[in-house]
Amino acid sequence: MKAVILAGGLGLRLKPFTQIIPKPLLPIGEKSMLQIQIERLAQFGFKEIFLATNYKSEYIERFFGDGSEFGVKLTISREEKPLGTAGPLYLLREQLDTPFVVMNGDILSLIDFGNLYDFAMSQDSLLTLSIKKEITPFDFGNIFFDGNRVTGIEEKPDIIMYILAGIYVMKPEIFKYFPENEFFGMDMLIKAMLEKGDLVSKYDLKDYWLDIGRIDDYYTAQSEYNNHFKASMQERAD
Repeated sequence: MKAVILAGGLGLRLKPFTQIIPKPLLPIGEKSMLQIQIERLAQFGFKEIFLATNYKSEYIERFFGDGSEFGVKLTISREEKPLGTAGPLYLLREQLDTPFVVMNGDILSLIDFGNLYDFAMSQDSLLTLSIKKEITPFDFGNIFFDGNRVTGIEEKPDIIMYILAGIYVMKPEIFKYFPENEFFGMDMLIKAMLEKGDLVSKYDLKDYWLDIGRIDDYYTAQSEYNNHFKASMQERAD
């Protein structure tokens, strides 16, 4: 099976850490973020992994080589200009000739890639999104009213949203939606499919998940690595 990790982000919100080290190579525990992702994918049978890079691509290439150390075949794809979150996949369209997983390079998750892949294969859609339920406490009471008359109050309600988790399964036919060598985001891809009335499937991600977009998130990942990832990898190895 094949997978693509989008590892070309500039990591602006993680400065000053990313001024020298590209975000995917930031250490978490005793490993880099990207190494954790590669090893997770390898554990679920993904043998061919493509790293879509841009910023400080040479660092990533020197660090991972051909992937043999991790039991996979790694291919580095470098965009010459910013292509967004979906555009870099177009550069790999000839190699991605079977259904493949795509994930952002700044995500840590214990998602079961096998379940996700099998679910996507059972769907008629070319694109399956993983989504995550996020509950955010609201600090104020919500007042309902009709004109000047108060009709109700909801004390500090939770805000519930379903967010894109940055992990996808795509089928090769999906490239018919992609412009050639142009900036193209995942949101643009989803909108293009929906505007044509084509099916997009969703997969509910209920496993541990963390987007490392800010410095606070990075510190959280450091503190939770041993509980979530080190123990999980040891269990699968055993």
